[in-house]
Amino acid sequence: MSFPAIMVLLVAITGLIWLIDKLFWAPRRDNDAKEPVVVEYARSFFPIILLVLVIRSFIAEPFRIPSSSMVPTLHIGDFILVNKFSYGIRLPVLNTKIFDTGEPQRGDVVVFRYPVKKHKDDPDIDYIKRVVGLPGDKVGYFNKTIYINGKPVAQDPREKPESMINIAAPGSELRAEQLGEHNHLILVEPGIKRVEGETVVPEGHYFVMGDNRDNSNDSRYWGTVPEENLVGKAFLVWMSWDWNEGGIVWNRLGKSIE
Repeated sequence: MSFPAIMVLLVAITGLIWLIDKLFWAPRRDNDAKEPVVVEYARSFFPIILLVLVIRSFIAEPFRIPSSSMVPTLHIGDFILVNKFSYGIRLPVLNTKIFDTGEPQRGDVVVFRYPVKKHKDDPDIDYIKRVVGLPGDKVGYFNKTIYINGKPVAQDPREKPESMINIAAPGSELRAEQLGEHNHLILVEPGIKRVEGETVVPEGHYFVMGDNRDNSNDSRYWGTVPEENLVGKAFLVWMSWDWNEGGIVWNRLGKSIE
C-alpha cells in the first residue's frame, strides 16, 4: 500500500472514531468518566495526520534522490521538495485532477510515476527527469545533442570543478545547455555510444531525459510520460547527505533546482 493510501486510511479511521464518540459515546458517558484511550488517540492524531495529508497532497512533498541520473543538477543523497500544485491539483490515491493550474514547460525538472508497468498491480515508482519535449514536438538525440523540431540545442563546454570528481564518471565532460528558460549543466561521456533516434511526442505526453545523459534511464528507452503520471515540479534541495563521508553537504542546502 502506498504512503498516500495509508495516510487517507488513517485519516478515515481516526476521524470516524472521533465522530462516533462525539455523536454517540460521549453523550452517554458520565461527566467524570475517563475518555477511552482509543478515542483520546484518535482525537489527538486526526488533525495532525490530516494536516500532513493536505500538505503532501496539495502543497509540497519531499523526495530523496536515489540515483545519479540527474547529476550534476541533483546528487545521490539530495532530499528535494516538489511543488504539488504546479501542474494541477489531484486527489490523493486516485490521482484524479480536480483543478488545472498549469502545464510543464521545457526544461522543468519533474517527478512522475514511472509509466511502464509489467502488471497493473505493480507499485508506483517515482522518477525524476528534465522535460525535453512537449506535446507535438519532434525530438531527436544524435551525437550527444538534443534536436527539437529539427533545431539543435546548443551546448557550451565548462570546466569540471574538483567537487565533481567523486560524482562524475572518469572522462565525462561538463556542458551548459539551455532548454526553454532553464540554463543548466549536463554530463556526457564522448566515448560511450547510447541509443539515438527521433520521435514525435504524442498529445498529452512529455519526453524526459536525465542530465547525466549517458547514465540515465529515460524516454529514449521506454517512451514518453503521460500527463496523468505527473506528480509535480522539483524546486528546492532542502537537505543533502553524503553517503560516502557520512555527513551533511552544507553548501547544497536551500539550493534551487534549475
